[in-house]
Amino acid sequence: MAQPTVLICGAGIAGPTLAFWLARHGFAPTLVERSSGLRSSGNPVDVHGDATGIARRMGVLPRLQAAATRAPGLAFVTASGRRIGPLRLGRPRGDDVEVPRADLAAVLCEAAADGTEFLFGDSVTALEADDGGVDVAFERSAPRRFHLVVGADGLHSTVRRLAFGREADFVRPLGLYIATLSLGRPAADPATVLMYNQPGLSLTIHPVRGTAGAGFIFRGPKHPGAGYRNPEAQREIVVNAYARHVWPVPELPHLPGQVRNAPDLYFDAVSQVRLPGWSRGRVVLLGDAASCVSLFGDGSSMAMVGAVTLAEELGASRGDPTAAFHRHETRHRKLVASRQRGYQLGAALLVPASRAGLTVRNLAVRLLPG
Repeated sequence: MAQPTVLICGAGIAGPTLAFWLARHGFAPTLVERSSGLRSSGNPVDVHGDATGIARRMGVLPRLQAAATRAPGLAFVTASGRRIGPLRLGRPRGDDVEVPRADLAAVLCEAAADGTEFLFGDSVTALEADDGGVDVAFERSAPRRFHLVVGADGLHSTVRRLAFGREADFVRPLGLYIATLSLGRPAADPATVLMYNQPGLSLTIHPVRGTAGAGFIFRGPKHPGAGYRNPEAQREIVVNAYARHVWPVPELPHLPGQVRNAPDLYFDAVSQVRLPGWSRGRVVLLGDAASCVSLFGDGSSMAMVGAVTLAEELGASRGDPTAAFHRHETRHRKLVASRQRGYQLGAALLVPASRAGLTVRNLAVRLLPG
């Protein structure tokens, strides 16, 4: 049998992890990424549990440890300025690390470079599948045929839209919004992640590695307006939500101006993806494209685990991708379901909806071990 070719769409976390392992299972992966280079939000994410073991087997764990944020704890700041904490939402075990997402993606792409073809600055525009493969049209590159296509292109997946249907049928906004930006300078407290709250709003300052980042999570309408994907509209949504309160945050003395002028603002509606099945013929979804997870930073670790599971199953059934896709989904859905159920707890802890909810959260947190 000829070496099977696999097109992987998306150079975030799941895509390069899958490419690395597929190459080692005898496949020829091609990874296409819409951005012209490695570009991702810099918000910190966790590599923990089984994902840590995957990073070790890939030989990248030392690089991730060198890039770790090393922020030892999270503290909630009350309206009077009093801190509650620091505490940890799950204490790291063994070699678990927290790293900026951009660094994690870059390390994984570099690890996958040996054995993977990269197409940056391009995107898929059409898919035509038959029993033997998938004919793919690109925005820039010439059309090509692949044995398999994997959509690892995130919450707003192009592959999912082309192969499964419109986004609105599968993506369920949860009434929360998230935005992040880099502050371009050190945090006032370089050792602690600080979270400030008002009812329905949280503002977090993370020291990262000397260049602080601000994170905004806030409650809003469950069905965002049609224009919320516009970058200027996104800036105004954040400003309108936060400008009505005074925030005692030294890193953001001019919050409206800093949000409006941020060159790297990331914004999206927190959503869950629910599909009856993750594959259609020779096209399969992976990571957030198939199943967004939770508010606790599990997405990146789950993406790595899912990618390895898919590579293992394809390697075990090179001539029967349908069976491999089914086994991958059966194994990984069990992990995803438990994380998705934790959304309500995460929202209640990070963004209490009312003043009474804030009081209850703060009282509960005081009882937790540091």
